[in-house]
Amino acid sequence: MRRLITVIVIAFCLGAVIGLGVLIATQPTGPKTQTSGTALIGGPFTLTNQDGERVTENDFKGRHSLVFFGFTHCPDICPAELQVISEALDQLGDKANEVTPIFVTVDPARDTPEALKTYLSNFGDQFVGLTGSEEEIAKVAKEYRVVYKVHKEDGDAENYNVDHSAIVYLMGPDGSYVDHFSYGTGADEMAESLKRYL
Repeated sequence: MRRLITVIVIAFCLGAVIGLGVLIATQPTGPKTQTSGTALIGGPFTLTNQDGERVTENDFKGRHSLVFFGFTHCPDICPAELQVISEALDQLGDKANEVTPIFVTVDPARDTPEALKTYLSNFGDQFVGLTGSEEEIAKVAKEYRVVYKVHKEDGDAENYNVDHSAIVYLMGPDGSYVDHFSYGTGADEMAESLKRYL
């Protein structure tokens, strides 16, 4: 009986050693990739606000920002999302003063500063609208990992649609990414999340 137990123990130890050797041998070699754990969202930009003033990302530092990309002719997603942002900020009370809601157009051909000003007045005077050249918009959209595509019918230069991402980004006072809200997030949920960061 003692000999049987000894054989079993030796077999177990031998199996453990072989298993450890296989584990070590199958591990990848070479330098490990290290990441900061921070999402690469946001970056420097120069755009024009709804008052016709040129602004950069530095003009919004010192406060949190809620950044959303869309266009004023959007039939559903944009007005719905801007209304959610407006209601969430209303729920914050005085804390809403610590947040700047920013609407960046993906349709600069139609969304002039004047058009943005008129459109955003429907959602509250705290909103900032940003437009620019096609190149400037493409650059800032890329920095925020936003995709968009203009769909124009032949011969119709005015009536067209723009497909675009529908994510609201929460940026910190230093301009870095903090969190995001997917389309469909309600005002109550957004407000509760914002309270944790303010």
